[in-house]
Amino acid sequence: MLKRDKTNIALSKYNMAISKNRSDYRAYNNRGNIYLQKGLYIRAISDYNKAIEIKPNFTLAYINRGCAHQEMGLYDFAIEDYSKAIELDPSNSMAFNNRGFTFLLIGRYEDAEADLKKSLEISPDNIYALNSMAELKATLKNEAEACRWLQRAIEKGFNNWHYIKTSKTYDNIRSAPCFKEIIQKIISKGY
Repeated sequence: MLKRDKTNIALSKYNMAISKNRSDYRAYNNRGNIYLQKGLYIRAISDYNKAIEIKPNFTLAYINRGCAHQEMGLYDFAIEDYSKAIELDPSNSMAFNNRGFTFLLIGRYEDAEADLKKSLEISPDNIYALNSMAELKATLKNEAEACRWLQRAIEKGFNNWHYIKTSKTYDNIRSAPCFKEIIQKIISKGY
């Protein structure tokens, strides 16, 4: 079955759940995730808003809405959503990671590093925070540290090879021998 077919089946499932129970905040959140995957950010945000309206302390909906805002380049709104998620659940590693990455995107590097460190303090094996730390170090042109963090992320299971090969956050270190070595390993494994 194609990924597109699975996505459409899931979308139908959540539409059905919502039609049966308009108070199903999880169904709104999950349908929002489908819309987010499809790049339908306004629809995703609308569903996350509905999930939050139904259950105002639903941390995951704030994180997901932050992701949609970030994808749209609405960084202040994304930071606001991640901050609310942190307020609701200060032990949520992904909220700190996502806010840290958003700070990275807007050039607030000290804030980015503080949030990424907090994310890793909460969850030392968070592959996304490990990768975000690598991206921060790459942005700051610290090749050795960027490669060290990226290698840790890969060792812990980060495997979004396309992202590593194409993300602009790694542009500053693409010519570094350590980064080339990591890319070569990825290529040699057939990715």
